[in-house]
Amino acid sequence: MSLVSLENTITLAMSVRDRHVSARWYHDMLGFEVIYHADEAGWSEIQTKTTGVTIGFGEQAEPAPGNCVPVFGVADMDSARQALEGANVIFDGPTDVIEGMVKTATFYDPDGNALMLAQDLTGAA
Repeated sequence: MSLVSLENTITLAMSVRDRHVSARWYHDMLGFEVIYHADEAGWSEIQTKTTGVTIGFGEQAEPAPGNCVPVFGVADMDSARQALEGANVIFDGPTDVIEGMVKTATFYDPDGNALMLAQDLTGAA
């Protein structure tokens, strides 16, 4: 039994210079479809060909090459985070909340690889 109950979704989050250009490239090269562009949050998301797997693009002036953070969907961020912190899992700071959109929290595996939890606040999930 795991400490956290994950949903059947995963988003691969990447930093990019221009979300719209990246979304177009993934569409043209791989046939992925845009789900949405959230300009106020600096975030875009595309649907891969695999059910439940999306790619999210966060705009950065200088993205780190080769970066990718798996984002695991959870139904209840607070209880998931509390369970992981209770097992001495290190988080990079407080939970980020974009009201009406999402709660996110970045944490690290034993080798320092970044992972993220996300709770959908749109009511669509």
